[in-house]
Amino acid sequence: MGWSIQRCSVTEHHAIRSVINDASKVYKGVIPADCWNSPYMSEAELEAEVAAGVLFWGLSVRGALVGVMGLQHRDGVDLIRHSYVRRSWQGQGIGCALLAEVEGHSKGQILVGTWAQATWAISFYQANGYRLLDNSEKSQLLDQYWQIPTRQARASVVLTKTLPR
Repeated sequence: MGWSIQRCSVTEHHAIRSVINDASKVYKGVIPADCWNSPYMSEAELEAEVAAGVLFWGLSVRGALVGVMGLQHRDGVDLIRHSYVRRSWQGQGIGCALLAEVEGHSKGQILVGTWAQATWAISFYQANGYRLLDNSEKSQLLDQYWQIPTRQARASVVLTKTLPR
């Protein structure tokens, strides 16, 4: 395919947002309407995520960024943040390649939150060894590690995977 994975630099923030905003269009009409925004991620939101310690990796094909995945180290766990592949590139192993790269930078337990109605995302993580947590575990972890609105937390799930140290 002629692709490469690299840690994204500050000069790629526009390209990261472009990938996220393209891929997130699949959420429209699926997630609660009051949680949908267009664009899905603003420049200020991305800058806030980076300032909070989210490190992004990107997969590029012939120099064009087509997939991104963030990793945030928080209080002894690692959070996968903002995992997106351009819609025209989905189903080609890009998500799996990015996940393997990000997992290689993890220190042990990984958590990922996604929309409960994003069944394709849940299936993707389960196929890659992640376990869906029950509602009580989900609520506790969302409160502890994420800063999201209550409405979003109610419409979300959390999955986990522990890597050997």
